[in-house]
Amino acid sequence: VLGIFALTLQGLQGAMIVMLSHGVSTGAMFLLLGMLYERRHTRTIADFGGLAAAMPAFGTVFMITALASIGLPGTSGFVGEFLALLGTFQTHPIVALIATTGVIFAAYYMLPMVQRIWFNALDRPENENLPDLSRRELAVLLPMVAVMLWMGVYPKPFLDRTESSVEVILENVERNRGPAFGQAEVRGVEESLEAGVPVGDGLELRGQRTGPTGDEDAREMTVAATRAETRHAD
Repeated sequence: VLGIFALTLQGLQGAMIVMLSHGVSTGAMFLLLGMLYERRHTRTIADFGGLAAAMPAFGTVFMITALASIGLPGTSGFVGEFLALLGTFQTHPIVALIATTGVIFAAYYMLPMVQRIWFNALDRPENENLPDLSRRELAVLLPMVAVMLWMGVYPKPFLDRTESSVEVILENVERNRGPAFGQAEVRGVEESLEAGVPVGDGLELRGQRTGPTGDEDAREMTVAATRAETRHAD
């Protein structure tokens, strides 16, 4: 959301990459948690510990997925978050700095969970003989891991694919904004009133010069004219 409303090339591309990365990494995480539940039939973190020794392949895939979720460099999550924050920094630097703390909080809640499940002591007998990932499970998970690493190491194909669409969006936004009707136009209306020129004529002349393109500009011109007339009457 932050990258989208930054309305910059990097911000919008980052938002698209974040959505794609989030879909892959979160989908893989839910699959892994479901597979883990099928083996232990519990969701309590305290019931696990040291599973990496019993299930090394499972632990490796789980670790890569968790790192992609928190945005570690070299994974898909980092590319999207970095571009979204970079694009936001160009227009709203304070907001970007505040949003950066979200990366810290993500690591704060994700890494302790990984450590407690996979890298504590293997002190529960029921965890010692858990089966590792089967070939069928690997066939499902490995393509998702490959996408997470591919996007993190070489994101250029994904960025090239989205660049033209993002540029069209930005062009439409700029086109629909229209010219601003600000203090300079208000002063022009005041000058017209002081010179005895009717406000309508003054607005018409200013409209021809600035070329308002929509109802919003017309409303702004009306408000400016009303303010100018009020000041002139006072």
